[in-house]
Amino acid sequence: MYLALKDLESLFNNSRGIQDNLFFVTVSDTAQISQPKGLYISYHGKPGDLSEAITNGAIAAIWDQGEEVPCYTPNHFPIFFTVDPAEAIVTLLKRYLEKLNGETDEIMEITNFKFSHKELLNKNKQTYDIAVMLNKITSKNPAERRG
Repeated sequence: MYLALKDLESLFNNSRGIQDNLFFVTVSDTAQISQPKGLYISYHGKPGDLSEAITNGAIAAIWDQGEEVPCYTPNHFPIFFTVDPAEAIVTLLKRYLEKLNGETDEIMEITNFKFSHKELLNKNKQTYDIAVMLNKITSKNPAERRG
């Protein structure tokens, strides 16, 4: 069961772009990696990161509302704004675990979460929350998972 755009609509009040029936195969905080049908989470992004994330397969983004969205961003591209990207990740993971609701079918397709920013993963209580939630998600489907 994949994370869906509809799941994000209920979590984030401030958004722009199309609201369609999209599903995410990948969620990543790194623009430089392949993220097919990806949800890119900007965490202290640099100019050009969103463009690179889109080139690598991102179809939507979670964006720090304190940062300006690049002018090259397509109008239809879904962007969800947050005050704290780290907290948004915790909230997103909690919602995804609720959505999975204990399903453990080994052939079930699940969203692949790829987080690499050390600052994000070193945020006190959130570090533990993220690590535990990623472990729960990846243990649902033992096939190639990386958190």
